[in-house]
Amino acid sequence: MNFRFTHLLYMAACWLSGLLMLAASETTLAQKSAITGKNVVFIEYPDFPDAHSTWGSIGYNAASNTVHIGVTNHANNIGLYTFDPAKNVMKLNGFIRDMANLRPYQWQGKIHSKIVAAPDGSIFFSTDGGESREEYLMEHPQGYAGGFFMKWNANTGLQNLGIGMQYESIKDVDIDPKTGMLYGITYPQAHFLVYNPAKNQMRDLGRLASSHVPRVLFTDWWGNCYYVDWRQRLVKYEKSSDSLVFARESLPAFPGTPGSKIITGITAFAKDEARGIIYLITYGAKLIAFYPEKDGIGKVKDLGGVIETGHSEAWGPYVPNLNIGKNGKLYYIIGGHDNYVVKDKTVLVEFDPATEKKTILQEYPITAVTEATGCDVRDKDGNLYFAARRNPTGQGDATRPFMIQFNPEKEIRK
Repeated sequence: MNFRFTHLLYMAACWLSGLLMLAASETTLAQKSAITGKNVVFIEYPDFPDAHSTWGSIGYNAASNTVHIGVTNHANNIGLYTFDPAKNVMKLNGFIRDMANLRPYQWQGKIHSKIVAAPDGSIFFSTDGGESREEYLMEHPQGYAGGFFMKWNANTGLQNLGIGMQYESIKDVDIDPKTGMLYGITYPQAHFLVYNPAKNQMRDLGRLASSHVPRVLFTDWWGNCYYVDWRQRLVKYEKSSDSLVFARESLPAFPGTPGSKIITGITAFAKDEARGIIYLITYGAKLIAFYPEKDGIGKVKDLGGVIETGHSEAWGPYVPNLNIGKNGKLYYIIGGHDNYVVKDKTVLVEFDPATEKKTILQEYPITAVTEATGCDVRDKDGNLYFAARRNPTGQGDATRPFMIQFNPEKEIRK
């Protein structure tokens, strides 16, 4: 066999090997697993004809094994819903403006915060202006009076706990599960609030961000609370020292990430307490493992981008949701705000921390799923929940909200 023929064979083998590797790579990216339509259920919200959307406004209540959702018309009306997985029933508890006895000048555009639960079965959340009257007319009476902390219990109903800061929305809240202390972040000035509902004591610990207000804060299992400052550094409210502790370094970001993507914080989290990890997703599309410590700031591990397609900027995808299954794997839906990794489609992704493999399990046209939110919402049977919306026409902003129930390990509906 002459040298030229041998060389041609070698080049052909390399070419074929490259094709096979590329095919394998594409297969991994778009691989369809055992997940089918029977693992995923879309659940509608009854008795709210002009409902428009849901935002971060979803949470799980372990005391009653129920999921709670705030649904808005994105103007001036918010419905508070409860889903009972055991009965497979979605119920409207009532509208916030009626249950909270709000006056017209106290209008609220939406619940943007997640919904957090106390051990006694009560849930807490906060309200938000959520539309242009807030953005451009911040001062009452023409504009926005301010967002409220609120408490709801199935037995006692809704309790209005009062305004956090005058003229400021409260974009997110979280709770110390041991003491019931509430934490909040305001918009547009990004003030970090610590509120004791039992004593009705409010403390303002100052402004942490600048022109953009990151939408998500979270707590660890000791009840410390975390946010980010304008440099994208983790900021911890350390309960034991009653002080703010700042990380030395910014959270991981892709080289060349635009400033508007870097300095915008965290979009989602999910906790694996058994392994001592809180998983984070940033606005810059980084997936991060955070190892909190009771005192001080813990270490951070960069797990790469939320997906690698090779077809778009790595920092581009938008992921305002994250859940963790009983199997220890992460699940999130990429898409929304005109950022998609597959054209005009949202995608359901599985990430296996053991192998660090990311796999697209399902694809949905934006007419079916436009965007989904929700952090760490899982019931006792391992069902995961996302607060989603769809745009039936694919045009404009005429969306309709619904809830996604998903179980990665078994069929939900037969």
